[in-house]
Amino acid sequence: MSSAPLRLLIVDDETGTRNMLERAMSRRGFDTRVAESVDEALGLIARERFDCALLDLKIHHDSGLELIAPLRAENPRARIILLTGYSSIPTAVAAIKLGADDYLCKPAGGDQLVAALTDDQAGAGDATELPEISSAPPSVNRLAWEHIQRVLAENDGNISATARALGMHRRTLQRKLQKRPKGQ
Repeated sequence: MSSAPLRLLIVDDETGTRNMLERAMSRRGFDTRVAESVDEALGLIARERFDCALLDLKIHHDSGLELIAPLRAENPRARIILLTGYSSIPTAVAAIKLGADDYLCKPAGGDQLVAALTDDQAGAGDATELPEISSAPPSVNRLAWEHIQRVLAENDGNISATARALGMHRRTLQRKLQKRPKGQ
């Protein structure tokens, strides 16, 4: 990264996730600003310049997609990353068409976020290594595991809240979490 820290906007309505992202990115040298709503983020975008942004897809009853155009208008060179616990091809396509630079599924690790946020700024022109694409679709067990992990992240790791959200008993969820699926 350059000598001046990159100014990062983090927008997420979940307090635990927002605080965790702010701490993780500050520790990695970013100058962070946070917002918990689209309106609060729009105010920050109007007042400050940003080098990069992490936007949650679902922000209360709004969408992080609404912030891409204003961010891009005020900060044309900013790296914009959309984060979501519920990834889908239509939202990924919409995010990229609106001007997002990347689309990552929660929970994303700090190093993965730094790589996504600094991609163009750290090595413009470098070839990006493409992920290996499996010839076989993921197993039902793998898909169920990933869904449970997304809901668990949305509930800040709270097993009881996650079990309620998934409509299962807490002990059943604990057993499923102990059985990590093999391969795809």
